[in-house]
Amino acid sequence: MSAEELYELIETLALTPDTIAGFANDLSIEELRCRNENGEFSVIEIVCHLRDIEVEGYTVRINRILGEDDPVLPDIDGGRLAIERNYTGQNLDEALKTFAGARAANVRTLSVLREEQLSRPGTLEGVGAVSLERLLELMLEHDQGHIDDLRIIHRRFRQ
Repeated sequence: MSAEELYELIETLALTPDTIAGFANDLSIEELRCRNENGEFSVIEIVCHLRDIEVEGYTVRINRILGEDDPVLPDIDGGRLAIERNYTGQNLDEALKTFAGARAANVRTLSVLREEQLSRPGTLEGVGAVSLERLLELMLEHDQGHIDDLRIIHRRFRQ
């Protein structure tokens, strides 16, 4: 990954909280908590999921890859967390604020990376060997998948 590609990736990651807020800001509380017929996450559940994955997943993983030699990085069971932490009953604004703060901290960390740090390795449970570069790509893919989910949900209520 070139320095320019890294910069673009970091910029995209930095924009994710605002993108997500944009899909949620004109929905009613009922719409924010509504699951579709397939039982997929509601808007509030997606935001809480992103918050917890950012704080307990990506922040920890980035810091461990940067600070340890080839760490083993545990997977996080997002479905289990949604149930245990009652995502549906949580406050959207608080979840968004926490997610945005954690993402901003990660963006600050990533913004000062040296290109050679991108090849630092770790082992992600359920995935296998990953470099920091690959972890960042997975992070972006994860964001984009949930942004797509939010786009579909938003369209359902605002056609």
